[in-house]
Amino acid sequence: MGADGGALVVLNVYDLTDINNYTYWFGFGIFHSGIEVHDKEYGFGAHEFPASGVFEVEPRSCPGFIYRCSISLGRVNMPSTVFRTFIENMASEYHGDTYHLISKNCNHFTDDLSRRLTGRGIPGWVNRLAGIGAVCSCLLPESLQVTSVKPSLEYHDNSEEDGLESLSTTTPQESTEIDDADPEQHLLSSPTTSSEVSFVKEPRV
Repeated sequence: MGADGGALVVLNVYDLTDINNYTYWFGFGIFHSGIEVHDKEYGFGAHEFPASGVFEVEPRSCPGFIYRCSISLGRVNMPSTVFRTFIENMASEYHGDTYHLISKNCNHFTDDLSRRLTGRGIPGWVNRLAGIGAVCSCLLPESLQVTSVKPSLEYHDNSEEDGLESLSTTTPQESTEIDDADPEQHLLSSPTTSSEVSFVKEPRV
């Protein structure tokens, strides 16, 4: 919790490709993002099961992606125990088999989560490519319109582990020097530690 009693909400942005080093300066790129709150980062990924696609990792250490920058979005007055229930309920709205590159990707999730926590969305440039694709979807190959893009993930149902599903990854994590994402946003530094990934379980019914 912060000094004012609110937990800091941070957007962590990652590159999916080195091409972003060139396209970033034109206001778009191919990015993954996660929301950091209460010392954990939450993201949304694809898998083939009708179950939670929301996962948690150590902040700024999501495997398979290249860390770019962090942007402070505000604070939320929500204790960690209450937030845990909140994110588990939200996981029921984001199943791994519903992930879609254009209409329901990781950045849609972080934008939705940010709005629910702080009342503001993520910067438009993070998900601008999906917006362009939605407008011009008739020009995209059919395979791109319907295929989920995901890192090499394996989903395991560990019902004995409270609130989490295990997730193994096969892609190593790299780190890059932080870039200036937006002059109006406060940028945070990046650690270089690796991280385990776990899916957030939906509440029992």
